Amino acid sequence: MSISPRFLDDIRGRLTLSEVIGKHVKVTRAGREHKACCPFHKEKTPSFTINDQKQFYHCFGCGAHGDVIGFRMQHDNLSFVEAIESLSAQAGLKMPTPDPAFVQKEQHDKGVYELVEEASKWFQTQLSETSHKDVLEYMVKRGIRHSSIESFRIGYAPPDGQALRSFLRERGFSDQQMIEAGILRASNKEKGEPYSFFRDRVIFPVADRRGRVVAFGGRVLPENMRPPQQGDFVPPKYINSSDTPLFHKGRMLFGESHARQATRDGHTPIVVEGYLDVIACHQAGLQGAIAPLGTAMTEDQIMLLWGIIPAADKEEGKVPVLCFDGDNAGRRAAERACERIIPLLKPNHSVLLAFLPEGEDPDSFLKSRGKQAFVDQLKNAQALSDFIWDMTLGAHDYSTPESRAGLEKRLYQVAGRIQDESVQHHYRSVFKSKLWEYFRRSSQNSAQSFSRGKSGKNLERRIPLSRPALSKENNAQDMNLSIALATLINHPFLIQEMLERLEPLMPLESKMLGISDSMLEWSHEKEGFSENSLDSEALKYHLNQAGLESLLENLLHARVYAHASFAQVSASEEKARQGLNEMIGRIESAQLENDLKVAQQELRETFSPESEARVMEVRRLLEERQRILSGDQVA
Repeated sequence: MSISPRFLDDIRGRLTLSEVIGKHVKVTRAGREHKACCPFHKEKTPSFTINDQKQFYHCFGCGAHGDVIGFRMQHDNLSFVEAIESLSAQAGLKMPTPDPAFVQKEQHDKGVYELVEEASKWFQTQLSETSHKDVLEYMVKRGIRHSSIESFRIGYAPPDGQALRSFLRERGFSDQQMIEAGILRASNKEKGEPYSFFRDRVIFPVADRRGRVVAFGGRVLPENMRPPQQGDFVPPKYINSSDTPLFHKGRMLFGESHARQATRDGHTPIVVEGYLDVIACHQAGLQGAIAPLGTAMTEDQIMLLWGIIPAADKEEGKVPVLCFDGDNAGRRAAERACERIIPLLKPNHSVLLAFLPEGEDPDSFLKSRGKQAFVDQLKNAQALSDFIWDMTLGAHDYSTPESRAGLEKRLYQVAGRIQDESVQHHYRSVFKSKLWEYFRRSSQNSAQSFSRGKSGKNLERRIPLSRPALSKENNAQDMNLSIALATLINHPFLIQEMLERLEPLMPLESKMLGISDSMLEWSHEKEGFSENSLDSEALKYHLNQAGLESLLENLLHARVYAHASFAQVSASEEKARQGLNEMIGRIESAQLENDLKVAQQELRETFSPESEARVMEVRRLLEERQRILSGDQVA
């Protein structure tokens, strides 16, 4: 749409810049100008000046500069046309008449918007109908609050394939319009009637950046709430609207309009997988949650994701967190996302990657473990460069010069895909440092092995990327123990300091006791030797010789590292010690919580002063441990 310079001047002339900006920050007069604390970066002393006469603002802190149109675009994350529309209404001006083709398209799109909006209201009404109260009860049992149902405009599509069609036809919409909007599907039968695409499903409206409903996602009801299926057909769990004039699946994110406001309020964008994950995050106070619409992240969605974050926050290093399941499918999804992100990287535009325990998604994790545990997972998110390193390193043997050259070539090829020259340069530097450190350790290990007469043993062997599932009985505790032991294996100087505190927390039947005993024995044998003798690869060799090869592979899997960066070989001594100390504290807290349940059960069954004292003592120890944990930070 073309807008004349004269109309833009009319907007600037009718609006006072300091008044427009003053609606967002406190503005004070300073001579002929005005001053304020910059709305684009955090500061205590005003460095943001506003000149109404010259119609521009300038920040001497971050360099932000522009006129009233630029301010509205930058502050509210609006496009040029959206900013003009907003300001013209504020100035009392009518938007200029565009060319006929544009007018025709706008009128057509307006009709589709109205149709989709009417459909959304109808779905919402169906959810509140008495005849469908079982669906509403199901949603509430799933943990979705009434406030979320209202905020996200959740509805229900009944099984009748003609009900919505009849409703919309009464309001003057044609079958062709409904088909174009993705509401109806044309019948394949001769003389068959069009029918509703969404039937007998919970409906999640998809809104654009301005909050207008443009499409829908439908979730199937549980099997016990559906009529019996004929034949072997199993309905897909989710279906989404096809692309329409208003909706392009690969260019939008579910929850975008909510997330845009949340990021302006300081929240971090968190990319999760599905509708319910987004809603669960919002209910936990994590308002920046958004999700792709049933597909892997596209380039358009990645750019949109970065655009949600205000410029000042990007300058301070804020990046989105991509949250994945911790299983192999989650890691494959992370790899596909990274493949698309890498070419698009530029200064202050990156991502972090967080992985949940196997079998968990944000919805289930938040319900079972709470917000703080989820936030802890996000705090341990991997930098993109670290994930690429782990992904490229893989399960290969790098004991020969040729294999090392191959690894270096693959890493530099990845860096070469980054289009921004500055970011590409820094990725090459990071990979160069990682390669130097990795090969330096390998050379030291080889020298130590030769001096001990240990030839023919591959101390360099990498752990494969697949591993058996963790115990389903206590997934979280098993993972925490795995993280703790992996940290000790990669940082053996911590064994005597930490292992005797960790060992009593392991179940008696746990296979981890065997590796724990072997590690402690090895460290005592090394007493009196130099610190260099406490080498991680030498310890791994010792554990392999002790017949613990399979367990070692499980502990040093990339998935374990994804939950705690401090466990990796590359982590600093300080980071490893701090992270391990907090992890053992978490394990102790979990054990004390279990002890408290046992003690309380004993008190209920056999009330006595001894059992009451036991409950009080365990409760005191748990509160003390939680106070200590609340003051710790995991790097």
